[in-house]
Amino acid sequence: MTKPTDLSGRTAFVTGASSGLGRHFAKVLSAAGAAVALSGRRTGRLNAVKAEIEQAGGRAAIVPLDVTDAAAIAPAIDAAEAALGPVDILINNAGLSVLGLSVDIAAGDFDKVIATNLRGPFLLATEVGRRLIAAKREGRIVNIASIGSYRVLPGVTPYCISKAGLAMMTQCLAREWARKGINVNALCPGFIETELNDEWFASDKGKAQIDTFPRKRLAQESDLDGMLLLLCSDASRTITGSLLTVDDGQGL
Repeated sequence: MTKPTDLSGRTAFVTGASSGLGRHFAKVLSAAGAAVALSGRRTGRLNAVKAEIEQAGGRAAIVPLDVTDAAAIAPAIDAAEAALGPVDILINNAGLSVLGLSVDIAAGDFDKVIATNLRGPFLLATEVGRRLIAAKREGRIVNIASIGSYRVLPGVTPYCISKAGLAMMTQCLAREWARKGINVNALCPGFIETELNDEWFASDKGKAQIDTFPRKRLAQESDLDGMLLLLCSDASRTITGSLLTVDDGQGL
């Protein structure tokens, strides 16, 4: 019997796949049967992820991409499809943040956050959506948002603004493409331990922050696996335009 989250025959394009959640998501999707295009700027790290996937019996291709470069997006999808077949799953995961009080944030830093976290995902989603519509193929787009999409996370205002925009983009595209068979959803994680934040959460202030969470712990990357696979698979046939929070109760 086929598993409801089996992704055999699908091709997934994952941004920010060189580390953190992107790397983890790429491996999870591959283990579920998808061929995975590994996108990012650090090709050395992408090579390592590709090797891990292939050693486990999966198929992967490296697609170098800076999501802030609008002119590079269509060629990147071209390269992924030439290597692995038509893309029908997009994971908009690439993102960054700047830390500081809003009055101290430089315009260039604000622009960089918006370009990476919101403009890039919009351009990628519309490029993939355009191709799916032209081919009359169904697809799944999962935007990696945050609990910062709908609540204040002090010290990262540009990040929260970008993720709030990503959440609204999710719903707008879901409505626009509802009759095209393209489901667009957002996964809204809470605080998860990754290599990007491990030093902070090992500090005294970071430990104090963890102590404010209802369960006094960080979530793990693997805690997102079930929701990711649901949203990418046929099991989510009637789920579109949803903002799905997986935060271990941190937002309560």
